[in-house]
Amino acid sequence: MPLPDLFTQKTGSMTQDLKTQNAAKRPTREDGVLSADLCVIGAGSGGLSVAAGAVQMGASVILIEKGEMGGDCLNTGCVPSKALIAAAHAANAVRHGKPFGIHANAPEIRFSEVHAHVHGVIAAIAPHDSVERFEGLGVHVIKAAARFVDPQTVEAGGEKIRARRFVIATGSRAAVPPIPGLSDVGFLTNESIFELTERPEHLVVIGGGPIGIEMAQSFCRLGSRVTVIERFGILAKDEPEAVDVVRASLLSDGVDLIEGVGVAGVHREGADIIVTLDGTPPRTIAASHVLVAAGRRPNVEELGLASAGITFSAKGITVDARLLTSNRKVFAIGDVAGGPQFTHIAGYHAGIVIRNALFGLPAKVDYAALPWVTYSDPELAHAGLTEAEARKGGYQVQILTWSFELNDRAQAERATQGLAKIVLGPKGSILGATIVGPHAGELIGTWGLAISAKLRIGAVASAILPYPTLAEISKRVAGSYYTPKLYGSLTRRVVGLVQRFLP
Repeated sequence: MPLPDLFTQKTGSMTQDLKTQNAAKRPTREDGVLSADLCVIGAGSGGLSVAAGAVQMGASVILIEKGEMGGDCLNTGCVPSKALIAAAHAANAVRHGKPFGIHANAPEIRFSEVHAHVHGVIAAIAPHDSVERFEGLGVHVIKAAARFVDPQTVEAGGEKIRARRFVIATGSRAAVPPIPGLSDVGFLTNESIFELTERPEHLVVIGGGPIGIEMAQSFCRLGSRVTVIERFGILAKDEPEAVDVVRASLLSDGVDLIEGVGVAGVHREGADIIVTLDGTPPRTIAASHVLVAAGRRPNVEELGLASAGITFSAKGITVDARLLTSNRKVFAIGDVAGGPQFTHIAGYHAGIVIRNALFGLPAKVDYAALPWVTYSDPELAHAGLTEAEARKGGYQVQILTWSFELNDRAQAERATQGLAKIVLGPKGSILGATIVGPHAGELIGTWGLAISAKLRIGAVASAILPYPTLAEISKRVAGSYYTPKLYGSLTRRVVGLVQRFLP
């Protein structure tokens, strides 16, 4: 039973909220214990989605959050990072107007105003995630830390809470690698970098995953010198051809990429942070700021999980395909559940939990069409299996590719870097797709839908799309599947035969 977006997203229509708030079922209190149908721990993207959906569907809901409403996504993750990226795009557009006949001086970047823009975007979205909005919906919000005291009871803010079902949605935080001296130099993470009001002179980024690459390119375009240090290779989970396009763009922007090298230690010398790299002889880099972007750690330590009989590890809480923990009254969703760490996955998990907890349906997660996007320029987007994953899975693989150079809209916008790569299985089944190019994050949705709906390549090839659009690249790459047969010798013979008999 698919759920409409209204019930599985953390933000929604205020008009719809007003229609439902008066009918909300409220938690009850008996013998000093608060009771509800559902208790959600964590008011990030996933927790808010569950709470909003459940209360509007008639469940009584308690929501517990010790920090800021909206969690990492709103305050220190997706929202501020994309706002910063937008500022970097604007600066880059000023620098590169000449091919269009637009001549301008170098942009004057006032970093304090960039900071104000980022926090203005957060402030614009915050009311949708606020305590006031959720209490207006009928959710009982408790602003405190939560801890299980037994398998069916949580304590928070001096209250004891019991519920038919609990949902743990406490998210994750930046992982800090065990680099000697790192804890002594005052490093940045995603939780602190958006508080900067002055531009870093030289930002060293430790980690070449999506967060590290997005921040590296953005700060470079906003005028900082930037060095990325990655022990392996940047964007290691993505298709190598697509990563090569992003790598070339980063180097063109002026980002210094150091791949295949680790960090041996960090220390301060006056105002500088000295980063020492592995190797003989060791190389050192003097930085003004260091950003650690080396993965994430689930927030599990303070939840009292052992008291609740909930199994967990350093990777997160152990869940089954229904997102149930070893305590069958408790679900875990989003980053804390140890799976894919994306905001949209937390929202997807919310729908799975609502179907299970409210309707008793055995809904299970299915990551076959899992999408992700790195918001570099050009963007790199993926859904489904990579070529390597498909081959490892034993599929007979066929690869289709199409270049943005062959797309008329890309030519008109002088944004021709990139390609689409489609991984096919037997009989034109779609196993995976990667797009690297302008607005790839918007374009990948077609392929995610095709994979989840189990469509074959012909469904995309036969689509009628407006011209000229970047979306045509999906139709063109899909159509290339038929090119060898359509324009082959057999087709020519058939056409020749038919023409002999037509009047």
